[in-house]
Amino acid sequence: MSTQQDKDFEKLDTTIQSLGNPTINSPLLNRGPYKDSFFISDEERVLINVKIRKDEPLTELNSFEIAGARKKIYFDPSKVKCAIVTCGGLCPGLNDIIRAIVLELYYAYGVRNIFGIQYGLQGFIPDYRHEIIDLTPQKVETIHEMGGTILGSSRERQDVNTIVDTLDRSNIGVVYIVGGDGTLMAGNAMAKTILERGLKISVVAIPKTIDNDIFLVSRSFGFDTAVEQAANAIRSAHAEAKGYPNGVGLLKLMGRNSGFIAAKASLAQQDVNFVLIPEVPFTLEGQNGLFNSLKKRLESRKHAVIVVAEGAGRDLFKNDIENIKKNDIGILLKESINQHFKEINMPINLKYIDPSYIIRSLPANSNDHVFCNFLGRDAVHAAMAGKTSMIIGHWNDQFVHLPMSICAGKRKRIDPDEKLWASVLESTGQGILI
Repeated sequence: MSTQQDKDFEKLDTTIQSLGNPTINSPLLNRGPYKDSFFISDEERVLINVKIRKDEPLTELNSFEIAGARKKIYFDPSKVKCAIVTCGGLCPGLNDIIRAIVLELYYAYGVRNIFGIQYGLQGFIPDYRHEIIDLTPQKVETIHEMGGTILGSSRERQDVNTIVDTLDRSNIGVVYIVGGDGTLMAGNAMAKTILERGLKISVVAIPKTIDNDIFLVSRSFGFDTAVEQAANAIRSAHAEAKGYPNGVGLLKLMGRNSGFIAAKASLAQQDVNFVLIPEVPFTLEGQNGLFNSLKKRLESRKHAVIVVAEGAGRDLFKNDIENIKKNDIGILLKESINQHFKEINMPINLKYIDPSYIIRSLPANSNDHVFCNFLGRDAVHAAMAGKTSMIIGHWNDQFVHLPMSICAGKRKRIDPDEKLWASVLESTGQGILI
């Protein structure tokens, strides 16, 4: 029997669009380190679903193009102008991505016209009057040691036609977009408009989501750093909880739609007793609700640690409390837990920790440094070969090309029936909180 996910994979159109036939020999052919085996052809593929169903012909399985250098490229490196833009919230590794793209364009392909667009998509809109930054190896030499993005960012939507007008007017041939789901949808609209106008501009995106929730992307950059830092925060919450009688450490982590950071950080630092994520409903009241489960934990062990993803418990806001910040689950739980235990005359010492903005703005860790390097360089290879309307993703332990259209507007979420959540339940012993 096939699962619904298997059927969805079969329907995906994984064709990567191209601006034209690549006819220029890649300058990498003349570089000593590059052997024939380093180059990738479009026929080399990665299976989407590695679980092969019985009696299914291998030739009918869907797959992605493998990312990497091509022997033939589309753009003339001596003439092409490239632009890089970072959008949305901050995330560890943004500067690593910028650095990898610049160094690969400059040293491997010999591209000399590389520009940084400031403050996200605002930078393409003339009314904002944001200056364009000239990006050189010297400019990006040490930026990977800093958090944030040297280009700045913004979240607002901008008019797609105005963006394309700016690209056309500036003779930009390649634009690298680094951003999350909203940015991918904007990039997809940009690429569509560019092709409709008959322009030769490549749009290649690198998915950015600290929550690791982009559809068909098994890992996004910054996630490893976020889990590591979140585990450190759990360690602090545990120390605070153990330091007081009936101590409760309440930690809010990122995860608006998916609870991957909360789940994996809790497994990395197994001092957590309750993990609350958007994918799994829970209640406060009742025999199995959070209040009663927390009471039992305190009675038996005198301390508890709760980790909540920012998007958890949305149904609890139907009767919002006036003095609680709207839709802030951390504040809601803090106030509700304190109020409940006051009503039952059981003193507790609750410490609330929200390290979200600290984690988002940190430099990447070593694993993410390496990961960003691959993403940035593979984005350059794809764009120089004339590929467009695509993202560089990671799937089945390979870097691959994915059409923007199959990723934009969709979310990857934790399946409560699969191993990750089962491991969380085993680790915490929290049971079903409903």
